[in-house]
Amino acid sequence: MPLWRGTDAGPHAPLPPSPSSCPPPGGGPGGRKEAMFSALGSALHRRRIAVLLLALVVTVLATAYGGSVSGKLTNGLSDYDDPAGGNVAARETISRATGIDSQQGYVLLVRTDEKVTAGEAVPDEVAAARDLLRSRPEVKQVVDASSPEAGAALVSRDGRSTIVVGAVTSISDKQATDAEEALQKAIEDSPLLRESTSLGGSTPGHVQVAQISDEDVSNAEMIAFPIVLVVLFLVFRGLVAAFVPLIGGIVSLLLTMAGLRLTTEFMTVSAGAMSLAFALGLGLSIDFGLLIVSRFREEVAAGRGRGEAVRQTVATAGRTVLFSALTVAAALAALTAFPHPYLRSMGIAGVITVLSAALFALVGLPALLAVLGNKINALAPRRWQRATGTSAATEGRWRRMASGVMRRPGLFAVIATGVLLLIASPLAGVRFTGVDPSLLPQETSAGRVAADLARDFEDPGTAPLQIVLTTDGTPDAARLADYARKIEDVPGIESVGAPFELDGRHWEIDAVPAGNPLDDPAQDAVEKVRELTAPYTANFTGTTADYLAQEESIGDKLPLAAAILAGVTLLLLFAFSGAIVLPLMALVMNTLSTGAAFGFLVWVFQDGNLGFSAQSGLEATTPLLVFALAFGLSTDYNVFLLSRIKEARAQGLSEREAVAQGLSRTGSIVTSAAVLFCVPVGALAASRLVFIQELGLGAAFAVLVDATIVRALLVPSLMALLGAANWWAPAPLRRLHRAVFPERKEEAAPVLAAVPAGNTGNTGNDGNTDTRERTPASL
Repeated sequence: MPLWRGTDAGPHAPLPPSPSSCPPPGGGPGGRKEAMFSALGSALHRRRIAVLLLALVVTVLATAYGGSVSGKLTNGLSDYDDPAGGNVAARETISRATGIDSQQGYVLLVRTDEKVTAGEAVPDEVAAARDLLRSRPEVKQVVDASSPEAGAALVSRDGRSTIVVGAVTSISDKQATDAEEALQKAIEDSPLLRESTSLGGSTPGHVQVAQISDEDVSNAEMIAFPIVLVVLFLVFRGLVAAFVPLIGGIVSLLLTMAGLRLTTEFMTVSAGAMSLAFALGLGLSIDFGLLIVSRFREEVAAGRGRGEAVRQTVATAGRTVLFSALTVAAALAALTAFPHPYLRSMGIAGVITVLSAALFALVGLPALLAVLGNKINALAPRRWQRATGTSAATEGRWRRMASGVMRRPGLFAVIATGVLLLIASPLAGVRFTGVDPSLLPQETSAGRVAADLARDFEDPGTAPLQIVLTTDGTPDAARLADYARKIEDVPGIESVGAPFELDGRHWEIDAVPAGNPLDDPAQDAVEKVRELTAPYTANFTGTTADYLAQEESIGDKLPLAAAILAGVTLLLLFAFSGAIVLPLMALVMNTLSTGAAFGFLVWVFQDGNLGFSAQSGLEATTPLLVFALAFGLSTDYNVFLLSRIKEARAQGLSEREAVAQGLSRTGSIVTSAAVLFCVPVGALAASRLVFIQELGLGAAFAVLVDATIVRALLVPSLMALLGAANWWAPAPLRRLHRAVFPERKEEAAPVLAAVPAGNTGNTGNDGNTDTRERTPASL
C-alpha cells in the first residue's frame, strides 16, 4: 500500500495510482532528498534517547556560553551608522582633536525659584549641577548659563529653568550605564538637586532606551507565554503537545544566545537583536512544531507504527520545514547587505534564530515524538484524544471555501488585490525619522528633559550640525567666513558659530537648525547646507546629519538587499517546486502583503490611529525589518501550502482539486501558526518605545494578512486562473532540476490499512499497529 494511502487523499478523493507509477512521497522530483529525509527520520527513531541526551548537553552548554551575551551587546547611536560614512569620519576627526564624542553627552535640566539670566551668576542649584558634571572623569567640557559662549539659548522662556550641558569623551556602553547610574544617585543624594534636577542628553537617553527595551521585552514575554500556552492547548488539543513547541522555543532561544555570543567575538552586535530573537524564536518554533506534530498525528492515525510515523513525518513535513527555514533565513540574511551594525545584527540574529528553530524541529522534535508516541495526545479531554489532526468539519470548510473562490477566480483575485492595495495606500505619504531621547516615555528622566526642552526652550543648540573642513594647510580665513555666512542664510538655520581650528588640517563650523533635529524642517535645512559649495572638503555630523547619512546609506544598499532577497527566494522555491511561475507569483503576493503592512503602519503611527500618538514618521530601519520578517514568513506559509498541493497532484488530482485539498489540509495549520506567531510578536506592540511598537504591530499585521486574504483568497484564485501553467519552467531549467533532484521511485514500506481517525486510542499504548514496532527489543 502506498505510504500516502489514507493520509492525504481525503474522504472523497480518488484512489491514487500504484507506487510503481507514482513519484515518492512529497510529490514531484527530489528522490535523493526524500531518501535523505527518510533516512534521517529512521535514524532519529532508532537513536532517539541518544539524540535527546545530546540535545540536552548542547542546550546546557549553549546556556552556559550564551548567558553572558547581554554584556557583549551594544546600544549606541553608532549602531545606526555606516562605518564608511562621511559623518563617521567627521566625528572621528572631532574626537581625535578634542577628545569629545559628539554622540555622547549629558544635559542637566534645573528648575529654580529665582530667574536665571544668561551671562550672570547662576543660582546654587545650577552651580551644584555644574560642579557635579565637572566631577565626572568622562566629562571634557561643561557649559551653563553663566558661560560667555552660552547665550540665552540655555535658559527657558520664563527664566525659571536652565540646562547645564556636559560634553563627554568616547565611553563604552558599560561605562555609560555605570555613569548614568552614578549621576542619578548623586542627584538623588543632593539636597539641592533632588527636587529640582533631571538627567537627560544622548548618553542617559540611550542607556534608558536599552533599559526600557529590556523591560518591555520581559513584559512581552510575561504577556505572551500564558496566552500562547492557552492557544497552544486549544490548537494542539492537549497539554503535552502544547508544551512541545514551547520547549522548542526555549531551546532555539538558548542556541541563538550562544550563536550571538560567538558573533560578538568578530563584529558589533546590537542589543536589538535579542528582541527579535525572542519573538522570532518562539514564533517559528510554534510554526514548525505545529507542522511536525500535526503530520505525526496524521501518520499515527493512518495506522503507522511509531518508527514509520516518525520516518514519514521527517520525509514530508521535515522537508517542508527545511525549505521554510531556508526561505525565512534568506529573507533575514538580506539585512546583512546593509553596513549599519543594527541592521546587520538583526539579520544575523534572525538567521541564527531560524536555523536554531529548524534544528530542533528536524532533530530534537522527531526524537521526542519517537519517545512519546501516542502520548503526544496525553493530558487532553478524552474527546480530543480521539480526534487527531485537522477535523473533517474544518477541512470541509476550507475545501468549500477554496472551491467557491476557484469557481470565480478572476473576481476574487481582483477583490483580494484591491483590498491589499487599499490598505497599502497610506504609503503614498510615508515619512521617516530616527531615534533620539524624545521617543522615551516621560516616566524616564531623559524623556522628561527632551519634552521640557521642546516645550519651554528656544532652540538650545544641544544637537548642532557640525561641519568639519579638511584643508591642505592654513585655510583662507575669508573663504571660511564667507562659507559661514552662506550657512547662516539658509532657511531653518537659527545660528552659526565662528569657524575654529581642530588641528593643523581640520576646521569646524557649528550651525544650529531650528526645531527638533529629526523633524522635517531641520532635515530640510541641513540638506540645503550640505548642498552648498564648500571652500574645502566638508563632512557633516550631528543628530540631523547622522540621520540623513543613515537614510542615504540605506537607500544605496537597498537594491543589493532586494536582489539578494528576490534571488535567493526564487532559487529556493524553484528547488522546492521545480517551477518558475510559482516563485514569481510568491514574490508578487509577498510584496502585496508587506505593502499592506507598511500602509497599516503609516495609518496607525504616522497618522495617529487606534489610540497611538501621531509621529513625525516611521523609524527608518523598521520598514526594512518588517519587510524581511514578513516576506520570509509569507514564503514560509507558501511552502506549507505548496507541499500539500504537490502531494495531492502526485495522487492524480486535477489542478483545482489539488489546490482545494492542499488548502483544506493546511488552512487550519497556517491560520493557527499565524495566530500563534502573532501573540509573541504582537506583544511587542505593548512596548513604551514607538519603534518597537512599529516592529511588533507591523510584523503581526503582515502575517495575519498573509494567512487570511492572501492564503485564503489570492492564492487559490491565481492558481485556478493559471492552472497547469503554475508548474511551468523553461525546458533547460526543467532538465537542470531533474539533474539536481532526480525522480526516485521507491517501494513503500508495508503498513496495515489505515484506521479511522477516531480509533487512535485502540492501537496500543504507543500508537503502534505493526508487531515489529511493538516488540520490547525495538522499543
